[in-house]
Amino acid sequence: MQLEQLRELVVETLNDMKANDIEVIDVRGKTAVTDFMIIASGTSDRHVKAIAETVAFRAKDAGEAPLGTEGVAEGEWALVDLNGIVLHVMLPKVRDFYSLERLWLAPAVVPQTAAQHS
Repeated sequence: MQLEQLRELVVETLNDMKANDIEVIDVRGKTAVTDFMIIASGTSDRHVKAIAETVAFRAKDAGEAPLGTEGVAEGEWALVDLNGIVLHVMLPKVRDFYSLERLWLAPAVVPQTAAQHS
């Protein structure tokens, strides 16, 4: 499955599961860990858990088994690692606290050299 198809599958599943505030962030060039981070909110611990489990199941069913999952049992913040895509599903209060969008959407800091200062 192509990366774009997997991204569409994840977003479609998030919409089907009524996830809130879905954000797709292209992190290529910012990290070697993944190409896309997808962040979404659930309305309760059970909703967060159900969203993460359903995304993992549908990805596996499409031939892209997750490399791993974290936090699904607790339900406040679940992570699904699909290799080229890392999905974070969080309760709104957790999402607000960690502000992952702000971190990954921040412009890159370019160090100034001595020649640039003169």
